[in-house]
Amino acid sequence: MSSPAANQMSTRAWVELILLSTLWGASFFSIAIALREIGPVTAVLHRVGWAALLLWLVVLVRGYAIPRGPRMWGAFLVMGLLNNVIPFTLMSWGQTQIETGLVSIFNAMTAIFGVVVAALLLRDEPLGSRRLLGVVLAFAGVVVIKGVENLASLDLRTLGQYAVLAGALSYAFASVWAKVTLKGNPPEVSAAGMLTGSTLVMLPFSVWAEGVPTLALSIETWAAIGYYAIFATAVAYLLYYRVLAMAGAGNLMLCTLLIPPIAILLGWAYLGERLEPSVYAGFAMIAAGLVVIDGRLVQRKPPG
Repeated sequence: MSSPAANQMSTRAWVELILLSTLWGASFFSIAIALREIGPVTAVLHRVGWAALLLWLVVLVRGYAIPRGPRMWGAFLVMGLLNNVIPFTLMSWGQTQIETGLVSIFNAMTAIFGVVVAALLLRDEPLGSRRLLGVVLAFAGVVVIKGVENLASLDLRTLGQYAVLAGALSYAFASVWAKVTLKGNPPEVSAAGMLTGSTLVMLPFSVWAEGVPTLALSIETWAAIGYYAIFATAVAYLLYYRVLAMAGAGNLMLCTLLIPPIAILLGWAYLGERLEPSVYAGFAMIAAGLVVIDGRLVQRKPPG
């Protein structure tokens, strides 16, 4: 899954990985704050719109060429749908029905879905017995969290959980789409183009679903929007590609394990959330599945 060189992380890579995990972990808390005053669709519009503006500023400052062809912009639009519009909207709505910490745990299934979708759609990423075991472990963790008796339930809480899982699945398809269609672009250009496509979709959708967005919001709401749009989206995308270049995709998977504890802690400390013991047990199984998929710990040989 990662080269031997990528397995060794420098101190700087560790610091930036932890910073990235913190930015994303706190995003669930800031979204919860914003959802007290605005709807989930409007929250997503703010997230992609302001982040797109900031990233285009970065692109202009760095002097990157802006793509002109309709084919590339079509790829940006599809990427925006898969990586922003669908998952952000589903997870924002899901967060109105379930706890912030639980959203972050189900979000960790992104890496699991990514392995399955890549195996189905890409020839060079077969599933294999070890990865299959990791996938089974993770899905068993989801069942433990939900409870077998609740799998077929259609109450709002269960629908919220399924919405977040569907968002994680959309992320997985986005990763495959990016690998196939967005090669050769600077990461800043791809991220800005993707978020622009997302904004073009979310603007009319937001007006249709929740009315014309108002700027007359409380300072608390603007602070939350500013955090998740600027820091947890625009800055996080830039940081993501830096960590990817320094540490490799295998080590970047550690983010998936570091995000939920941060989100759970903030939800407990500031939102008064309490999660059932079964949620922690299920997360432990999802984490075990990720460790098995990564493979380095289970394949490591003793010295000598």
